[in-house]
Amino acid sequence: MGNGIQAKRKFEKIIIHIILILMSVIMLVPFFWMILTAFKTVGEATSVNPFVIFPKTWNTDAFVTVWKNMSFVLLYKNTLLLIFWRVVCAVLTATMAGYAFGRLSFPGKNFFFSIILLQMMIPSQIFIIPQYLMISKMHLTNTVFALVFPGLVTAFGTFLLRQAFMGLPSDLEEAARLDGCNIFQTFLFVMAPLTKSAMVALGIFTALFGYKELMWPLIVNTNAGKMPLSAALATMQGQYGSNYPQLMAASLIACIPMIILYLIFQKQFIEGIATSGGKL
Repeated sequence: MGNGIQAKRKFEKIIIHIILILMSVIMLVPFFWMILTAFKTVGEATSVNPFVIFPKTWNTDAFVTVWKNMSFVLLYKNTLLLIFWRVVCAVLTATMAGYAFGRLSFPGKNFFFSIILLQMMIPSQIFIIPQYLMISKMHLTNTVFALVFPGLVTAFGTFLLRQAFMGLPSDLEEAARLDGCNIFQTFLFVMAPLTKSAMVALGIFTALFGYKELMWPLIVNTNAGKMPLSAALATMQGQYGSNYPQLMAASLIACIPMIILYLIFQKQFIEGIATSGGKL
């Protein structure tokens, strides 16, 4: 009886592992296809023959061309500045707002938090026109600040940090109050350090969303010297045709910084996703 149960569990584990491996392979196919296309010629890349998978000759002409024609150092700089300032602003404002909504009592608290939840339910594209008008009135188009502007505050981050603060015991605040701490000291030295995992999760989500954002950078920045990587790659697509090897080569080069960051902060990345309970 016991051997039968063990065999059944072993069989179930094997099936689960097979399914997970197949799903992983399916998810990696587009990435491998991008790598293979980058080394192909235009004719091979646009061939309708389904059996043309690997290039006949592995040439690096596409990489050389896009590296010469595109200022990747400047694009990396703009993208990193976009990610850095969005993460800093989002974590700072969301942490303070989350503490206020999660631990403090003030008039209109539930009403204002309902507005934040309402903002999460509305598509972000609705805010593009008023945000652009604000940036235009301030004469700040084609600047790094224009890229960062929509991420100065985050409704999702406020909700995430509120839940993190609400999960902390009230005894900590009472002990801090007895030790003579005011509200700011209690927040800064007692409560905020205990929500580090939620801050990391918010930072990861903010960095990923900022890295792959496309519509806003294309609208607010028309200067090629102020574009991030995503917007610069979008400008490579022609109206009637595209050089797919060059497009895939540029995309592969653009992926390198994020891959390096993931390899360095892999542990924090996984912990942040697991803590937030969300998915990308």
